[in-house]
Amino acid sequence: MILKTFGWSFAITALGLAAAVLYGGWEAFGVVAILCILEISLSFDNAVVNAGVLKKMNAFWQKIFLTVGVIIAVFGMRLVFPVVIVAITAKIGPIEAVNLALNDADRYQQLVTDAHPAIAAFGGMFLMMIFLDFLFEERDIQWLRWIERPLSKLGKVDMLSVCIALIVLLVASMTVATQAHQHGGIHVDKAQTVLVSGIAGLITYLVVGGLSGFFENKLEEDEEREHEAEEEAARSGKKVTAVALAGKAAFFMFLYLEVLDASFSFDGVIGAFAVTNDIVLMALGLGVGAMYVRSLTVYLVRQGTLDDYVYLEHGAHYAIGALAVLLLVTIQYQIHEVITGTIGVVLIALSFWSSVRRNKAIAAAEGGAGSPDGKTGVPSGV
Repeated sequence: MILKTFGWSFAITALGLAAAVLYGGWEAFGVVAILCILEISLSFDNAVVNAGVLKKMNAFWQKIFLTVGVIIAVFGMRLVFPVVIVAITAKIGPIEAVNLALNDADRYQQLVTDAHPAIAAFGGMFLMMIFLDFLFEERDIQWLRWIERPLSKLGKVDMLSVCIALIVLLVASMTVATQAHQHGGIHVDKAQTVLVSGIAGLITYLVVGGLSGFFENKLEEDEEREHEAEEEAARSGKKVTAVALAGKAAFFMFLYLEVLDASFSFDGVIGAFAVTNDIVLMALGLGVGAMYVRSLTVYLVRQGTLDDYVYLEHGAHYAIGALAVLLLVTIQYQIHEVITGTIGVVLIALSFWSSVRRNKAIAAAEGGAGSPDGKTGVPSGV
């Protein structure tokens, strides 16, 4: 079962790592491996969401998502989008960006370095909004209860995550402006770049979230209509309306999944800039990771076993939050790639370990006074 589901991912992993060694030696091998793990760890929750919606779709639409979706996710978001980011921020053409990445690494590195404040501010705000919205959301199962419980109560305040993100952005831009002033006004426009790019990242998140919400609401409305149509068909003996609505509902499921998948793909791309600026290594690592996310989605649909590890989604979002902070810090200070590359893996490993402990506690409590839940009697992790 595992070999059948993950066979293509294993093969592409071998090819990708071999290409990395040929391209840049064992150091490149390590970077690609880290990016692959990073992409998988950041997309655990994406795979769970995908599987939850995908299992409601018929075989045709599942195949469409797992084929057309792969093209969009792997070749569009992981291969093309990083080039587009560099082209926009460096104000050069996409073809020129690719040529520089492949033929003039020093010039490309300089362009990326010059564009890094804009990339870091944009991506930092986008990732931070995802983390804050998750942190302020009230949920039954909590991992770090001493943090999540009080913050979930604060989350009842409207637009709190937006306010906090804007405050963080203002502090970051003012810090840049202060340091520029202390150094005689050198790069004095850097603060403005950080502020504008950060606001753009915030707007992008709100737009993506709005589209996702629209498709989700549309999906719920169509499912409700489909249910009513099925009941009417059962009474009248007609089936045409129900079938038509089922197709429409599946189509909106597909659109909804694509919007979600694109947003999570964006997370991985932005996070990758915190690990490396090399477009080739980024494409290899994220492409391999994206294949595993697709395979994991299929595995979840067929088995559903990963749903038992309830803290993995928490670990993924804490990794997103950590990357957001690191990206904002890298506007002014250089952080080693090992730190940015492994912090997400560590958080995911801790959340997995906590999930295993929780499952063992539930198993041990079965047949006792009562089964533990996400609130009481269950280890809350680290």
